[in-house]
Amino acid sequence: MAREFTSVGVVGLGTMGAGIVEVFARNGVDVVAVEISEDALQRGRAILTGSTDRAVAKGKLAEADRDALLSRVRFAVGLDALHSVDLVVEAVPEHLDLKQRIFAELDRVCKPEAILATNTSSLSVTEISVATTRPNQVIGIHFFNPAPVMKLVEVVRTVVTSADVVADVEALCKRLGKVDVTISDRAGFIANALLFGYLNHAVGMFESHYATREDIDAAMKLGCGLPMGPLALMDLIGLDTAYEILDTMYRRGGRDRRHAPVPLIKQMVTAGLLGRKSGRGFYTYERPGSPVVVPDERTPVVTEAALGDGTGAIYAAGGAGSELASPAVVTKIGIVGSGTMATGIIEVFAKAGYEVVSVTRGAEKSAKVFEAVKTSLNKGVVRGKLSETDRDAALGRINWSATLEHLADVDLVVEAVVEELSVKKALFASLDEICKPGVVLATTTSSLPVIDVAMATQRPADVVGLHFFNPAPLMPLVEVVETIRTSAETTATARAVCAALGKTGVVCGDRSGFIVNALLFPYLNDAVKMLEASYSTADDIDHAMKLGCGYPMGPFELLDVVGLDVALAIQRELYLELREPGFAPAPLLEHLVTAGYLGRKSGRGFRDHTRR
Repeated sequence: MAREFTSVGVVGLGTMGAGIVEVFARNGVDVVAVEISEDALQRGRAILTGSTDRAVAKGKLAEADRDALLSRVRFAVGLDALHSVDLVVEAVPEHLDLKQRIFAELDRVCKPEAILATNTSSLSVTEISVATTRPNQVIGIHFFNPAPVMKLVEVVRTVVTSADVVADVEALCKRLGKVDVTISDRAGFIANALLFGYLNHAVGMFESHYATREDIDAAMKLGCGLPMGPLALMDLIGLDTAYEILDTMYRRGGRDRRHAPVPLIKQMVTAGLLGRKSGRGFYTYERPGSPVVVPDERTPVVTEAALGDGTGAIYAAGGAGSELASPAVVTKIGIVGSGTMATGIIEVFAKAGYEVVSVTRGAEKSAKVFEAVKTSLNKGVVRGKLSETDRDAALGRINWSATLEHLADVDLVVEAVVEELSVKKALFASLDEICKPGVVLATTTSSLPVIDVAMATQRPADVVGLHFFNPAPLMPLVEVVETIRTSAETTATARAVCAALGKTGVVCGDRSGFIVNALLFPYLNDAVKMLEASYSTADDIDHAMKLGCGYPMGPFELLDVVGLDVALAIQRELYLELREPGFAPAPLLEHLVTAGYLGRKSGRGFRDHTRR
């Protein structure tokens, strides 16, 4: 029988602490909210009242319920006020010595049976617990920000935490309407261990001018469906907080280089650029604490550009694709290939009003592609997203061919053939001979070096990567991949074409994985390593990332959808090019692929899909 918590204490009333107070009080628990000074106490009170007032204004909380909630909270200065509570949750800044001092004092003040909990997101719960004479009653209860909204709680047990204490806290989480995952005391726990390596990698991309902040963030939001881009998320978390978490994870987690904070983070913290709370981080905000981004010296300059019907855009900002250049006029598109990606790209261009020449390896292939495009367009009509007139017009813009010579007068060629370098190089050599001067030659490769393809031609300045995402008609992102030989005009044309298609084009350099795969697949690989180490279950890891970070799918759900063989191939490419030890494919991933467990397409991957 789980114990009944009738009163709890919360130490530290910043954004997180005040949010935890609200969670308890919303669920009928009396709270003693403690701060170090009267000024800090009033700031915490203001955070709580502001949050509950906003909930009332949005119709999510009745005024009577707000008043009842606030009546359950008693504010006090000093830890002595916690002498009779059943549970204390500490939510002070992430400094081990500070937390140890507080826990030593709580041990003295609180009644012997009280549970002492830390909300730390990265520090060792074990090291905090040994500052007390009751380490078996110390546990981690890691809420996520904003605590009243986020469903996940990581319950962190140490090697000496009592099983009864763990069970009592799990029951409490259920009472609070939270989903708990219980794990052992390891650097970063689940969510931060997977999240912060990804965030640090994204900062490294920005620091090296591989891509602009806007393009990195847009790529991960539009390419992966994430609620925020990594740099905007860093600003929300706070760069000082992020630095402390990364530094702790690096020191406690085996000194993995990917958790060593990128130097730019420390520089920005030193300069006071802490993110939203200081009014400036990777972005500039209307005022400290505001979520409203305002233009600054890094904001791209957007100018209208003539493209077919006069739509399109040129971007100029620091980083990749920074030169301001005029795009070429593009009206006729050649698309080579007959697979799923080629079919989707044909549909995208035809619907956008371009004349399209589809080149396949024969009439039979062309017939299949035609039927696939027609079927997809018909679905759009049935769903009310496309009129019959527009469908017929789109089909009428497509010309079907089995010979590359019919690409002699197009303005842009998009290659979407098999992912084999030799095949692509041979194709581009042929296009070089056939196409008129100035034509942009684009490859949709997702993994091969674009420069290798470009150097198969005598016009490498005209070659660019246009990495569409599958399914191309639905996915709003295109990665525009520049090689060191790609001209500014070619990049401008590619980006303007993306805008005319209604897509967001993000510019990046010719490096393995580009933006999305380079950030996504190491995170997925880390999740596999976490499972392999028996730290947690696939279900709990998926829950942690969906409920704690707002991801649309957990890593194992996503891997089964993508295909474990595809994931392994991409991870191997990243490792071979970047030589980062942390990028080495997880042995478990390799074993599953060898065993034929490839995900949904084979019926089994990390989960058995034949029983569903």
